[in-house]
Amino acid sequence: MDKVTAITSFVEVARCGSFTKSAEHLNLSRLQVTRHVQEIEQWLSLRLFHRTTRKVSLTIQGEEALIYCQQILSTVSDLKSRAHSHNNELVGTIRIASPIGLGQNLLFERVEQFLQLHPKTNVQLVLSDNLSQLVDERVDVALRYIEQPDDQHIARKLMHIDGVLCASANYLAESPPLIKPQDLLNHNCLVHSSATKWRIISATNDQKVAIKGNLQSNEMGILVKAAIKGMGIANIPCDLANKHLKNGELVEVLPHYYSPGHSLWAVYLSRSYQQTLVRTFIDFLALNWQQDIKKSSSA
Repeated sequence: MDKVTAITSFVEVARCGSFTKSAEHLNLSRLQVTRHVQEIEQWLSLRLFHRTTRKVSLTIQGEEALIYCQQILSTVSDLKSRAHSHNNELVGTIRIASPIGLGQNLLFERVEQFLQLHPKTNVQLVLSDNLSQLVDERVDVALRYIEQPDDQHIARKLMHIDGVLCASANYLAESPPLIKPQDLLNHNCLVHSSATKWRIISATNDQKVAIKGNLQSNEMGILVKAAIKGMGIANIPCDLANKHLKNGELVEVLPHYYSPGHSLWAVYLSRSYQQTLVRTFIDFLALNWQQDIKKSSSA
């Protein structure tokens, strides 16, 4: 028995809670994955899973075995990386989840550079503005705009990205005056599905305004396009807004107020068995994203 292959199947079934999904992820047949798990069970003389027609879950012995099997796969991954370290080579595949706007802009630039530095690595990008589930989607690293990560994951803060309230000059010319945050109630606001209230800060006040408008999306790029087209006011992360502020396509509104934006974190599982590759990639991002992103002035 190829124990490493069998252990890989066992760990994947534990991650997915499904033999069928694990087989799809590993590009194997369900029968092969089932046999691999049976071989591990025979080898250890343990029952690793409770199996029903609807659910697959670890036994107590399976939970203990999973810890050691993940450590074995981590050691194998590190061994492969070290075998190439004499030639400064990093090998392996890393699966990265990211918000769409970040993935299409800042992250893409860094991935391109990382692949040039490490030509024997592969990157799989999963772009979505929904929070990726690391286990269900087999994600090694998830980049998330969050205030504080939960205790189930290891996380590293990469940088802070401010927000900026902006609109097109044409929209502002045809709309009511906009002097204070409460004036937003008289405007068409372009709403991200995750933020129906905008936090707006001044030197003397910190408030949340419940905004409304005729366009809502879970994808920030759509809201950027809508703002440029003159459809309303958007609260846009500065990594997406700055180039449009510089070229005059967008104009900052309420310039004496501040939109705090969000911190960007790299989140990963504590028992990832691609630890060397994961750590190297996160270190690379941290090195290249040392400065927070703040708003640029309008043209």
